[in-house]
Amino acid sequence: MSDVSNHPVDEKLPTGKLAALGLQHVLVMYAGAVAVPLIVGRALKLSPQDVAYLISADLFCCGLVTLIQSLGATQWFGIRLPVMMGVTFASVAPMVAMANANPGAMGAQLIFGAIIGAGVISILIAPVVSRMLKFFPPVVTGTIIAVIGISLMRIGINWIFGNPVGPTAPSIVNPEHKQWLDAATAAASAPGSTLPAVPKDLALLPKMPNPKYADLTGVGIAGLVLVTIMLISKYAKGFVANISVLLGIVVGGIVAAAMGLMNFDKVGKAAWFDFVLPFQFGMPIFDSILILTMTLVMIVVMIESTGMFLALGEMTDKKVDQAALTRGLRTDGLGTLLGGIFNTFPYTSFSQNVGLVAVTGVKSRFVCVAGGLILLALGLLPKMAALIESLPTVVLGGAGLVMFGMVAATGIRILSSVDFKNNSYNAMIVAISIGIGMIPLIAPNFKQWMPHNLHPLIESGILLASISAVLLNLFFNGASGDTRDAVEAAKQVDSH
Repeated sequence: MSDVSNHPVDEKLPTGKLAALGLQHVLVMYAGAVAVPLIVGRALKLSPQDVAYLISADLFCCGLVTLIQSLGATQWFGIRLPVMMGVTFASVAPMVAMANANPGAMGAQLIFGAIIGAGVISILIAPVVSRMLKFFPPVVTGTIIAVIGISLMRIGINWIFGNPVGPTAPSIVNPEHKQWLDAATAAASAPGSTLPAVPKDLALLPKMPNPKYADLTGVGIAGLVLVTIMLISKYAKGFVANISVLLGIVVGGIVAAAMGLMNFDKVGKAAWFDFVLPFQFGMPIFDSILILTMTLVMIVVMIESTGMFLALGEMTDKKVDQAALTRGLRTDGLGTLLGGIFNTFPYTSFSQNVGLVAVTGVKSRFVCVAGGLILLALGLLPKMAALIESLPTVVLGGAGLVMFGMVAATGIRILSSVDFKNNSYNAMIVAISIGIGMIPLIAPNFKQWMPHNLHPLIESGILLASISAVLLNLFFNGASGDTRDAVEAAKQVDSH
């Protein structure tokens, strides 16, 4: 028999049922949770082992922060609702920009320093952010989420055709030219040589077409993943339909392995069990501009969480007052702080899991506690992380097209509730903000004459679109104290 307290949110279900429902929540969020460490790790040009470590750290912290959010920790942290926590896609674009500018361990230290700084600030400003929902009506949040999805689509497309760096770039350096340059460099540096030294950082431009780029075999596997996801979504029901992306990745991985495109050597070498340790990539480097950039991302994320928490409160018939809202947002900040310490990323409530609460009708927060424990366990299994890292990018590309496209679709769905007929200003807000958000995507070198310190702040289209949408909405519409529309919009978010 279940132990029922005064409210369904606090209902303690039998252990077996808790485990099954918790696993269900984990499977629904799993594909989205592992996507971010894969994106950022590869942007940093880390080794496969380091990328696998990022995945383990991410799953571990997902579990840890989920436990804090759903169980509560002291009077300061935890919304105490059925919430699963995961890495937000909103942080991907600025982190990739940081990684591209500073690849390797130093880039990781800069990213984690920015995340730690943003986490501390987010904890401190949580009470203020909880009162800012009026500045983020659907016309603003819908625009921001649409730009997030559009920005991420580039990553999914590059996964299909080949990453834009390294051996899968559209062009490669001619091996003969490289051989000549290496010989000239060796001759110039030889003792007694009269040849002038080769200029520092001299490099050859890749001009030879890469036969591996957009390989039809890889494109075919990505297409298979995409078709699998669509078929499952159309013909399956309930829980199976909810994990269509994960099942599509599994099918793609099996086919890739059967064709000899997956190498399991790293999986075999990985340990069965290992701890996730802090500062694995060295002590964090704190850069004020990067911290500011990540803080702006967190403000947007916390605003989304505010709407999500209020919507979840209505779904579960549990009133979310100002104190509870502040605790929940403060946990977003704490999760981000812990993420930076344990070499992972900013955290927020996973919207697809909020949708699962509505679908299943199970309101108990202890289901998410069980999900958090499962995620903790998965984070301590390096073989699982190594297996995920071994997946060819083409497999992830087919799934990424759906995952990132659904984020954009969610933004469009929120915008569908906006009054464009009687308020022409709303169309102006959306048009200008999306245009500004596209600048870094279309013209990545637009910042070349601007101060270098500003580059991390302005090379994220998501941040530019967010600032633009908020300011334009204030200019045209002012700030309404009614949060009803924002809560209704949050109920529509299921893929972000």
